[in-house]
Amino acid sequence: MSILWRSQALAGAMNGRPVGTLPQGVTGISIDTRTLKPGEAFFAIKGEQFDGHDFATAAIKAGAGLLVVAEGKLPAMGRIAAPLIVVPDVLQALEATGIAARARAKGKIIAVTGSVGKTTTKEALRCALGAVGTVHASDQSFNNHWGVPLTLARMPEDCDYAVFEIGMNHPGEIRQLVKFVRPHIALITAIAPAHLGFFKSMEEIARAKAEIFEGIERGGHALLNRDDRQWKLLEKAARDAGVEHVWSFGEHARATFRLASCELGGESSRITVKMAGQEIAATVGAPGRHMVQNALAVLGAAYLAGADASKAAAALSGFQAEKGRGRRYVLSHPAGGQIVLIDESYNANPASMKAALQLLRSADLPEGGRRIAVLGDMLELGVHSQKLHEALAKPVVDAKADVVLLGGAEMQALAAAMPQGPATQHRTSAEELKPLLLETVRPGDVVMIKSSKSIGFSKLVEALVAKYPAAAASVRANEHV
Repeated sequence: MSILWRSQALAGAMNGRPVGTLPQGVTGISIDTRTLKPGEAFFAIKGEQFDGHDFATAAIKAGAGLLVVAEGKLPAMGRIAAPLIVVPDVLQALEATGIAARARAKGKIIAVTGSVGKTTTKEALRCALGAVGTVHASDQSFNNHWGVPLTLARMPEDCDYAVFEIGMNHPGEIRQLVKFVRPHIALITAIAPAHLGFFKSMEEIARAKAEIFEGIERGGHALLNRDDRQWKLLEKAARDAGVEHVWSFGEHARATFRLASCELGGESSRITVKMAGQEIAATVGAPGRHMVQNALAVLGAAYLAGADASKAAAALSGFQAEKGRGRRYVLSHPAGGQIVLIDESYNANPASMKAALQLLRSADLPEGGRRIAVLGDMLELGVHSQKLHEALAKPVVDAKADVVLLGGAEMQALAAAMPQGPATQHRTSAEELKPLLLETVRPGDVVMIKSSKSIGFSKLVEALVAKYPAAAASVRANEHV
C-alpha cells in the first residue's frame, strides 16, 4: 500500500517526540485495533468507555507501524516493542494531524450537516463524485469530536474530492469541527426535531447547524434546502457569516437546483433536475422521496465542486441505501414466497420516521401481502417526546400499515394513540418484540424496522436475516455497504 504519512511529517504535525526508530511512513491512521491494518499508525485515544493505551499490545500484534501515546501513560505501559510518537494528549495530536492533512489537501472539500440524511447524502456524494475523480469520505457516521479529525487525518494528499459529515447534539459542536475541515462547500440537508431535548425550538437547532458557515473557505459556497421551513433563517445566517455564494436545492420554484420531474418507484426513482440552464436526468438507485431530496443536494454540490454533473447524475443509478438507513433485503420464506425487509434501524426522529413510513406505503405488495411497521423509541426529544410519539399515529395510518409492532417505553404513547384499524401490539424492548415479530411475518409481507440506534432494533433485522435466507433478487441490494 502507498504511504499516507511520512513518519517525520506525522511527528512534526503533532509536535510529538519520537521514541525508537520510526518507519519510513505509515499507510493509514487507526484508533481501533479490531480494524487496524498492518503498517498503520495507532492513536491510543481515551474514550468514554475504553482507553486505547490498554490495547497497545493488540495494536502491535495487528501490525501497527507505530503507536501515538500520551506522555502520562508511559510509566504504566512498561516496555513497548514498537516505535512511538509521544504527545501530551492523543486526541489533540489527532486533531493536529487532521489540521495538517487539511493544510496539504489539494482537492475540493465538502462538509455535510443537517438533522436528517447526513450519512446518506455523504455516501451518495461518494458514489456520484467517484465517477469523475478520487474521493475520500467519512467512514460510517464518523461525525463527532474524534470522527471528524480522524477522517481528516486519513485524507490522502492527492484526492480530488473529500466529503465530511459533521454532526452535533449541542450548540457549539459544529463550530469547532468546521474550523478543522474548512470546506469549500457546506451543505445542510434539512432541519428536523432531532435532539430536540437539548434545544428549545427548531430555530435553535437551525442556528446550531448554521455554525457550519463559520468555517467555509473564502469564496466558498453554502448549499441549503429551499423547501425547508428554516430556509430564511439559514440563508440569513450564511450571509451574516460572510459566505459569498448561497445556493439552494428543492422543489421550490426559486431553487437553484430544482426538481423538474419525479417518478417514484419501489426500488428506485427517476428525476429531472433543472440546473445551470439545463435539465439533467438521473435514476436514483434507492427509493423514497427523501432520497430524491438527497440526490438534488448531491448534484448541486457536485456542480459547485466543478464536477461533471451529468456523469455524477449517471452514477447515482448505482447508489444503494446503507445498512440501517433504508437497505432492502429480499428473504425467502420456507412456506414459499418472499419477505421484503427495509432496514431503517440506525436512527429515528419525527422527520425520518415519516420518510420511512412513506417508503413502507410505496412498497409493492403481492396478493395477500401485508405492510408491517416495526417502530422503536425516538430518543433525545426531551419534554416533547410523548407528543411527538403520539403524532406518529397519522403517518402510520397513512402508510396503510396492516400490522404495527412497537417497542420501547416512549412508544407506549403511540400505542395508546393508535386508532382502530391496524393490528397494534407493544412490547417494552427489542428483545421482547423479537419472538412476536418472527411469528408474525409471512410470505408476501413488507417489513419496515425503524428506531433510534441505542434501542437495539438492528437485532430485529439480524434475527429476520438469520432465520430467512436471502433470495436471489436481494444480492444486489446487499452488496453496497
